[in-house]
Amino acid sequence: MSRVFVAGAGSWGTALGVLLAREGHEVRLWMRSPDKAEAVAEAGENEAYLPGVPLPDLLTPSSDLVDVAGSDACLFVVPAQHARHWMEELRQASSEAALPVALCSKGLERSTLMPMHEVLAEAWPEARGAVLSGPSFAADVARGLPTAVTLACESQAERERWLSLVSAANFRLYASDDPFGAEIGGAVKNVLAIACGIAIGKGFGESAKAALIARGFAELQRFGLAMGAKQETLSGLSGLGDLVLTANSPQSRNFSLGLALGQGAEPAAYLRSQRSVAEGAATARPLTEKARAAGVEMPICEGVAAIVEGRDGVDETIAKLMNRPLRAEGAGKS
Repeated sequence: MSRVFVAGAGSWGTALGVLLAREGHEVRLWMRSPDKAEAVAEAGENEAYLPGVPLPDLLTPSSDLVDVAGSDACLFVVPAQHARHWMEELRQASSEAALPVALCSKGLERSTLMPMHEVLAEAWPEARGAVLSGPSFAADVARGLPTAVTLACESQAERERWLSLVSAANFRLYASDDPFGAEIGGAVKNVLAIACGIAIGKGFGESAKAALIARGFAELQRFGLAMGAKQETLSGLSGLGDLVLTANSPQSRNFSLGLALGQGAEPAAYLRSQRSVAEGAATARPLTEKARAAGVEMPICEGVAAIVEGRDGVDETIAKLMNRPLRAEGAGKS
């Protein structure tokens, strides 16, 4: 048995906590509000984010950050735009311990354009970071349905530790030594899923969505390779695999956001109305800024950024994409 601190009690954090507790680990599921922690404990389930899934006896909801100090590992599932603050808080609560931390949030920090492992290195430099990413809906994992994801870490010893800790009968981990590639796949696919949702919301059909997935994956690869990611990572579970899942189902918060935008929803109003965070909305601008700085063209992601920030309308953006200059498919541009 290990004691695991799960920072973030949304649907994904709760599902991971349930998974670990079922495997016999003692889990502290942290949330900011003491009242919410007490309510979840009394209800025996996280009704707001993962209704109908009973919490195992070994899982304890908590609002106390000091619980991290006695933990053997931490799963960090706080949304990307709030990550730095809570990493700093966890560092202080852990007495700056060199704790193994698996990053489960997907996105780039808007103010710095950094992926989460770089934010962790600044905010909690003692932590031993890894990345957990791949095609995985919280509800599927909580129900014990077969799932496979990537665990990426530069240290072989740390990879082996995480594989031993998190793997379960129906939750298979594949090891990678490319944490940056795993993070880039997870960040970019959220933006592309918004584009696919828009296409379906507009009634464009499956052919248009398939084209967006293919051309979007070309953007993901161009950007990832330019940033130093490995091709096999981008083509694996945390890249192509996660894109295929997220771009095809209303279970995805990002696809659902796109669906609403395609049906005429106003971006800011829709985002305010949602309890869960669609990470792609916040990631689109820093992603495209980072791509431009590297000389990488990402027209689909640029279009999504313009739509979610209200700079361009859906129809205007679609027209721009469809009227780009014609070129060979392997020309390196969308």
